[in-house]
Amino acid sequence: MGDFNLALVIVAIVVCVIVFISSIYLLVNYQHPDDANQAYFPKFVVVFGLSIAMISILMLPADVANRHACRHSIYNGACNLTLPMKDLWLAVYIIDAVLVFFIIPFAMFFYEGDQDKTLGKRIKSALIWVVTTAVVCALVLGILYGVIGKVDFSVRHLSSATTSFPTSWQFSNNQPCIGNTARQCSAYTANATSEKTWTMRTTFPEYVVALATIVGSVLFTIFGGVGIACLPLGLITAFIRRPKAVITRSQYIKEATELGKKARDLKKAADALHQEERSGAKGRKWRKNVKAVEKELLQLEEDVNLLEEMYPQGEKAETAWAFTVLGYLAKFILGILGLIVSVAWIAHIIIYLLVDPPLSPFLNEVFIKLDDVWGLLGTAAFAFFCFYLLLAVIAGAMMVGLKLVFVTIHPMKWGATLMNSFLFNVGLILLCSISVIQFCATAFGYYAQATAAQEIFGHTLQSLRGIKYLYKYNVFQIGFVILAGLTFLYYIAFGWRRKKPSGRFQLST
Repeated sequence: MGDFNLALVIVAIVVCVIVFISSIYLLVNYQHPDDANQAYFPKFVVVFGLSIAMISILMLPADVANRHACRHSIYNGACNLTLPMKDLWLAVYIIDAVLVFFIIPFAMFFYEGDQDKTLGKRIKSALIWVVTTAVVCALVLGILYGVIGKVDFSVRHLSSATTSFPTSWQFSNNQPCIGNTARQCSAYTANATSEKTWTMRTTFPEYVVALATIVGSVLFTIFGGVGIACLPLGLITAFIRRPKAVITRSQYIKEATELGKKARDLKKAADALHQEERSGAKGRKWRKNVKAVEKELLQLEEDVNLLEEMYPQGEKAETAWAFTVLGYLAKFILGILGLIVSVAWIAHIIIYLLVDPPLSPFLNEVFIKLDDVWGLLGTAAFAFFCFYLLLAVIAGAMMVGLKLVFVTIHPMKWGATLMNSFLFNVGLILLCSISVIQFCATAFGYYAQATAAQEIFGHTLQSLRGIKYLYKYNVFQIGFVILAGLTFLYYIAFGWRRKKPSGRFQLST
């Protein structure tokens, strides 16, 4: 047992170091050249936030492995667990909440502040927004915790008479209990009046985690439900709509001229919006036009990239075209694999969560069998399915942002991601990671049983007053499946069509 505990501690330390290095790697390779050698505070927040998000996802497999250290014990308290997982869960998610609601907004306000202002004025402006948010959040949390910060557990009072210890054991559906008379026991004969409600006040950290989980669950249901379908189908449709052959030089000149005209229109529109911002005319119409310009600019960048793919230039043009073909082929293969994972996720939700009683443990049983093959194989598959949900959330946020005008787009692009987009996506990942963990702890409850995560996200969260009904009636799971189905239908009906150029861009007046 001691060797196992030591190995688990070593693995935990190594994983944390790898996560930190990976976060730095993502920042260095995704950041925009304009942010090089500056914006150090937002960069620190990005690295720290990404590390917390990845560690939180990996903590659930670690929680399962931690519980396995005591798998031979008769009850949980019969041995000392290697890691204090409940304390670690609460610490990580309190840090998560502070980052999402305070530090990341401050970093975004500071980064997006008017560059003409002094450093002190930018810090002051950002602090005003954050302090106002903190006061409002503290008041709301304090009032809610004082009024309804309790958990209601349904308990049943059972009592029975004693009986002689039997010499043989004979249990069946007809005789589930010990005894030769009624062949029943109190658990089977108790009436409905024996069920009572046991109320107790939850701890404040658990209450903060629970409310953050609710906010994240709403976003997770929308973005995750859409993303679980558009993540694989987006890759497949990209392969279907790929350029089939290299265009001629005359076609390239014609398309490039049209894109140049659109770029000039967008520059004029951006200059006009910047002038309105300086004059203080930042109303609803101005915000709507800003988001319209962002969407058109994103579409223009995609059109430029597509044109460069269709007409590769330079001495290695043939090599570039070959890599383009291989890239779309890789998207198709990854899309097929992703589609299998998405279908498995949706099938598991229906079979194990929405049907009562569950038809089958399904993926739970798959993970257990993989663990029997090799100790960490089931854990690795378990972690992969959790990470896939996070990727689906990001894909869903991008798709919803492209389709709805009132949602701001923050695309992540290799070597061209500004810090405000980085911060927004890190905040989204952090907020949804809580819900992903809660969702996985529920969906894989059979595999992750008796863990600290299941205690926090299973018993406490699902019994919290005012919130428990959302989980009792599977509101989030049903919404997730419905949105996934609608997105599948959307891609089948319209996803394969190539988007037509939007023509000359104009601002709304």
